[in-house]
Amino acid sequence: MSRQPPGKRADYRWFHAITTRWMDNDVFQHVNNVNYFSYFDTAVTYYEMTEKVVGLLDGPVHCVVAEVACRYHASLAFPDRVNVGIRVASIGRSSVRYEIGIFRNDDDTAAAEGHFVHVFVERGVQKPVPIPPESRAKLTLLTISGGAPDAPASAH
Repeated sequence: MSRQPPGKRADYRWFHAITTRWMDNDVFQHVNNVNYFSYFDTAVTYYEMTEKVVGLLDGPVHCVVAEVACRYHASLAFPDRVNVGIRVASIGRSSVRYEIGIFRNDDDTAAAEGHFVHVFVERGVQKPVPIPPESRAKLTLLTISGGAPDAPASAH
């Protein structure tokens, strides 16, 4: 089975920087696979909070994770700096699929890539609701269509 080559930084629209921690390493002296999912969650949540896509702790709507996956290309280890790139692959009625790239230090090639599906739900009852128009407009700014986007939209 052939595998798609790792993506490049230019393939992603928005970035969030995270520093690895000593405890992220496992007995094999690299960042354990479970931590990559934490990096995904941190970057997407930070984007949604800072860009006011959804109110994390208040408001009638918030997001829950419906699906997450990761492909590993190269190892990370403490004290690497991690740059997490995100882009929006698709926006549905009540969900958004983010695609995510993990970049080690200043590397241009992704060390890992995956996706993260968030479903917009009514707070309290957890039932899916349509993505609010203002949220949809913000997500559209990170949307890719049929290829890599022009340039990163933002870096944090």
